[in-house]
Amino acid sequence: MTDQIAQTFDSAGTVPAGSTEQWRDKKRFLWLIGLVVPSLAFVGYGLWAATGFGGFLWIGPVVILVIVPAIDLMTGLDRSNPPDDVIEALEQDRYYRWITYLFLPIQYVGFVGAFWVLANGDPLGLQGDLSTLEKVGLAISIGCIGGIGINTAHELGHKKESHERWLSKIALAQSFYGHFYIEHNRGHHVRVATPEDPASGRMGENFYQFWPRTVWGSLKSAWRLEKRRIARRGKHPFRIGNDVLNAWLMSAVLWGALIAWLGAGITPYLLIQAVVGFSLLEVVNYMEHYGMLRQKVGSGERQRYERVDPSHSWNSNNVATNVLLYHLQRHSDHHANPTRRYQSLRDFEESPVLPTGYAGMIVLAIVPAVWRRVMDPRVLAHFDGDISRANLSPRKRDKLLAKYGEPARVTVPRSASAGDSRRLGEEDVQAARCPGCGYTYEVDTGDEREGFAAGTGWTEIPDEWSARTAAYERKRTSCPPSG
Repeated sequence: MTDQIAQTFDSAGTVPAGSTEQWRDKKRFLWLIGLVVPSLAFVGYGLWAATGFGGFLWIGPVVILVIVPAIDLMTGLDRSNPPDDVIEALEQDRYYRWITYLFLPIQYVGFVGAFWVLANGDPLGLQGDLSTLEKVGLAISIGCIGGIGINTAHELGHKKESHERWLSKIALAQSFYGHFYIEHNRGHHVRVATPEDPASGRMGENFYQFWPRTVWGSLKSAWRLEKRRIARRGKHPFRIGNDVLNAWLMSAVLWGALIAWLGAGITPYLLIQAVVGFSLLEVVNYMEHYGMLRQKVGSGERQRYERVDPSHSWNSNNVATNVLLYHLQRHSDHHANPTRRYQSLRDFEESPVLPTGYAGMIVLAIVPAVWRRVMDPRVLAHFDGDISRANLSPRKRDKLLAKYGEPARVTVPRSASAGDSRRLGEEDVQAARCPGCGYTYEVDTGDEREGFAAGTGWTEIPDEWSARTAAYERKRTSCPPSG
């Protein structure tokens, strides 16, 4: 199954020549560096306790915004790709998944320990209580760890195994952002690189404009998706089976227990770390598809967005950020194969490339003038000088078109591909059967093997999945077992 998907996507994306020859995972042991991030709470505390210098409690933003970008610039790129014939074995190697599992206990021991220090001071009695500035620094550092923890949740939340999806919710509980589990999998992956997606950055929109749009828009989308899923069963959404509510409940229990134990004085710092955590997620969302726009196919009322391909995501092969973020920067392959594990993700030549790793790009994103100077020309070049083909901020559209010009051209509607035609004029069916092998996708049960939760509507299935493995296309390819 994995090889079939990889081979199909290769028809839309080109693996760089020589990148799979005599391949071995040179980063096999480097992936352990990802566990450094949740360990920063202990490192920061230890250095503060030993020296009394409160600046060490700000270790989180210093590492993410200064040290990692510097390492990215020094260590260069890794564009090596696993060949098709090793992907299945690589996916089955449990060493890689245990690295992501280990992130969570380290994250939560550090989280709870940090809030004990916030409330009571140094447990060893070496330094005493923290000043307000030191408490803010520690809360921000914990928020940075939680933000990287959301990336771990992202890796786990896409997997077929139910226990990994529950671990994803646990990772999200610290930042009170459990609805991301729903919106990302069933919302963002369907609407990516379109104006309708709250998690896709628009050209001309700075991060501070994107932030409220994506935070509020993602929350609304997650609730709407779950409400619609539950309504199909004739039930109201206010129940424990609602994955938005049960994820929020986990956060409420975690925060409530800490406040009951350590006192209400920690509440402002819980809020600070949560906002920092999910803001770190959203700044990455902002850059991953900035300005990218899937064009429409078909004509009239039968128009739909084209399928996702490698050109719709910004990629990076900087080594340091890739090992810290579990290959999140190979974002094109992730959108093509959402359930593929991080160690198997590949680089494609068609993917637009960021000038540095995600960590360095975060620094640029928080300074809008610098971001525009670096990224807007790259978006323009990606669309061959035709800025009208980009995903533009409505408030800046006229200004951008006036600045960069809109090439005169005759627009000829393209015909829809087989994968697109499956969705043209289609209602939200309850089941779809493959005429080739008899496999039936049922909305009520979903497909655990493909990573779609029960209740995921047929029209909510991402095009890049359905065009290859869903009912319409199974009669043209080798159908996988239906078990």
